[in-house]
Amino acid sequence: MVTIILLLSCDFWAVKNVTGRLMVGLRWWNHIDEDGKSHWVFESRKASSQESKTVSEAESRIFWLGLIACPVLWVVFAFSALFSFRVKWLAVVIMGVVLQGANLYGYIRCKVGSRKNLTSMATSYLGKQFLRQTTGDDQPS
Repeated sequence: MVTIILLLSCDFWAVKNVTGRLMVGLRWWNHIDEDGKSHWVFESRKASSQESKTVSEAESRIFWLGLIACPVLWVVFAFSALFSFRVKWLAVVIMGVVLQGANLYGYIRCKVGSRKNLTSMATSYLGKQFLRQTTGDDQPS
C-alpha cells in the first residue's frame, strides 16, 4: 500500500513537472505571494517554428490519452473496491483518483487558458486595427 502511494506520488510529480512541459508545452503550479495568498499559475509554451517541430502531434495525443485514461481507470478501481467491500484499498484508490484528477484538471486549465489568452489577444488586436482604420478615415489628408 505504501509502495503504491509512493509510486503514485512519483508519477504525479513526473507528469506535472517533466512530461507535460516536454510533450505538450504546458505546466502549472501554485505560487504563494508575500501576503500569504495562494495563486495558481497555468502556462502554455508559445508556438514557434522550432518548438512545433519538437512537439509532435503523436506525442501530444499519447500525453492526452494517458492523462484522461488514468483517472478513468482509478475511478473504475474505486467502484471495484467499493462494491467488493475492500475498504482498506479504498484509501489507495482515492489517492490515485485525487492525484491523477489534479493533473488532468491542471493541464485542462493550461490548455483552455492558453486558448482564452489567444482569443483575447486576437480580439484586442482586431479591435485596435478597426479603431485605427476608422479614425484614419475621418482625418482629412
